[in-house]
Amino acid sequence: MEGMAEWAAEYDDWAEVIARFAEHLRNELGRSPHTVRAYLGDLESLADFARDRGIVEVSGLRLATLRAWLGEQEQADLSRATLARRAASARTFTRWCARRGHTDTDVGARLASPKRGGRLPAVLSDEQAAEMLAHVEGAADDPVGLRDHAVLELLYATGVRVSELVGLDLDDVDDGRRTVRVLGKGGRPRTVPFGVPALRALDRWRHAGRPALARENSGPALFLGARGGRLDPRTVREVVHRAVADVPGAPDIGPHGLRHSAATHVLEGGADLRAVQELLGHASLATTQIYTHVSVERLRSAYAQAHPRA
Repeated sequence: MEGMAEWAAEYDDWAEVIARFAEHLRNELGRSPHTVRAYLGDLESLADFARDRGIVEVSGLRLATLRAWLGEQEQADLSRATLARRAASARTFTRWCARRGHTDTDVGARLASPKRGGRLPAVLSDEQAAEMLAHVEGAADDPVGLRDHAVLELLYATGVRVSELVGLDLDDVDDGRRTVRVLGKGGRPRTVPFGVPALRALDRWRHAGRPALARENSGPALFLGARGGRLDPRTVREVVHRAVADVPGAPDIGPHGLRHSAATHVLEGGADLRAVQELLGHASLATTQIYTHVSVERLRSAYAQAHPRA
């Protein structure tokens, strides 16, 4: 990567060690490119902070430096979720450094993560989701419009992550069973069902939209960008934000918000929490349980508006 090469020229030892760590993530742990990029971004930030304080080698890293690094970012008003992720990246890195002999001890073992805030994720109501999809379907009169409609239908129908969506190939879709085969976090595959509206949108895209955008470089990718390559996650985010903005009163959400909405609606419809865990590809049931809180909060809000003695 060009940016990584320029950065490496200035931070020789840090760059070399972090590059080896990235290879460990890719080759030994099988982490996705998105996850590796996130780790690299966090660790480049740490390296910049350390180098500014005269720590030119990883072996000079100390717990106090890690705490000061997180403290500076907290003052910069980064979200608690981002701070928690950066702390986790640092701990994983320092644990690996200690095992490989880059540091004498695991200096990040006692680095605490800021507690995540209690804010619940914003979700669309059933009516808002239906209005969004109906509006996009009505405007789908060219290849890009057909693609955008299929993307939104499949995101909402399955609750897949945006990285999982853009990674889909044509043969990952099983029309007969109405399922898609996705590769989730940690390289864990799972099969996710979808409904008839999503199938109709996919059919229109594959038969009338995709052939118009396909090029020699398209390969087997299910969703394509305007130039024929595999669809970029940033484009998906733009598509979701634009579609939601056309729905009066809807919260400003991206693809992950649509994933939250899908999970909440499935749970409210009577699905078992374990089934929702499997649908979303969560490794832990504790992660899925946030949707029970979302449902209770929505029920409380509806009660407050409707009950005469609320």
